[in-house]
Amino acid sequence: MAKALIIIDMQKDFVTGALGTKEAREMLPRLVEKLEAIIEEGAVDLIFTQDTHTDNYLDTQEGRNLPVTHCIKKSDGWQIVPELQKFTARAKAVIEKKAFGSTRLPSLIKPYEVVEFAGVCTDVCVISNALLIKAFYPEQRVQIDAACCAGTTPEAHQKALDVMKSCQCKIINE
Repeated sequence: MAKALIIIDMQKDFVTGALGTKEAREMLPRLVEKLEAIIEEGAVDLIFTQDTHTDNYLDTQEGRNLPVTHCIKKSDGWQIVPELQKFTARAKAVIEKKAFGSTRLPSLIKPYEVVEFAGVCTDVCVISNALLIKAFYPEQRVQIDAACCAGTTPEAHQKALDVMKSCQCKIINE
């Protein structure tokens, strides 16, 4: 079975930086363990996304609604967290995205039978990308590893999982 694991925005600013959360820091070791097992098996392709903004972030619609400068391209906070950097070398792709959802992602996942998501934030970028894939490919098997995701709050995380389940995404490891 062809499977891709999409790791959404596991960048310093979302784990330990400007928008970091306790939940993201607590989830990180579970994600590392999952990736180590996947690399051993060798049966899953990895795709990473990176939230990517420019210096004029605060002048954008997102910046006006979330006035916290984060993930400015090439900044320290934009980098994938150190614990996951070794896995990016084995990734099929590392995608920079300017918005919550990646418009490039659908073209990369077409050959896979199963597309699984992990990362942050469950209630913003994980849900955006999962539902984007369901919109492009309604018959695509999309699953979310709840234990390897973190939301902006625990409540927002759970609400996002509930919405994705309603949209026929399979939630695993709840």
